[in-house]
Amino acid sequence: MNTEHRQIVVGGVQVQIVRKAIKNLHLGVYPPQGRVRVAVPLAVTDEAVHLAVVGKLGWIKRQQARFKDQPRQSEREMVSGESHYFLGRRYRLRVIPHDGMARVRLRNKSTLEIQVRPETSVRQRDLVLQQWYRKQLKGRLPALLEKWQRLLGVRVADWGIKKMKTRWGTCNVEARRIWLNLELAKKPVQCLEYILVHELTHLIERHHNDRFVSLMNKHLPQWRLRRQELNSAPLAHETWAY
Repeated sequence: MNTEHRQIVVGGVQVQIVRKAIKNLHLGVYPPQGRVRVAVPLAVTDEAVHLAVVGKLGWIKRQQARFKDQPRQSEREMVSGESHYFLGRRYRLRVIPHDGMARVRLRNKSTLEIQVRPETSVRQRDLVLQQWYRKQLKGRLPALLEKWQRLLGVRVADWGIKKMKTRWGTCNVEARRIWLNLELAKKPVQCLEYILVHELTHLIERHHNDRFVSLMNKHLPQWRLRRQELNSAPLAHETWAY
């Protein structure tokens, strides 16, 4: 599909324009930094986009301010007493020196225990925890995937989990493949479900148009509340690049 990308500045706000074969203009402000993206039909001029953005500048800046105020974790040091999240719940990390194979487990409703060799570096401890997150997410996804494939009447050819710095999920419509962000392991299950339904719906409707919204409203009426919950949860320390 023919797609064109360019940048303009409107009222001090940097705006990404994406031109592609769609019928309507779609403007969005995205976390974590409040990136502004406008998807427009191929024939729409920069001047028309400029006017559309000017009309929404107040709303755009309110959204950006909300994202700026969103709580963020400090840089992770992977030491005992540090806060980490799993399925929307906050846990205190307990690092246990251990000569055997590294492992992670939930000790109770408030403690996340990681057992590693004493000489293990901060980066290695973090990798151990990320691998645990991946395993937990992979264990929960098949049941959700089966449920929503049946309800939506679609079927993916493949799915996977990876760290992504730009999106919570992606869908390759041609390959019928979806990817989900590893960070979703830290969020409430209902947020994971929302992203999964969102990406599966793209197998029915590629674009974020009225039909897409109608499908989301029909199958997951509370999707806006789940999106709000996801976007208000604490963000990782890293700065996401767009």
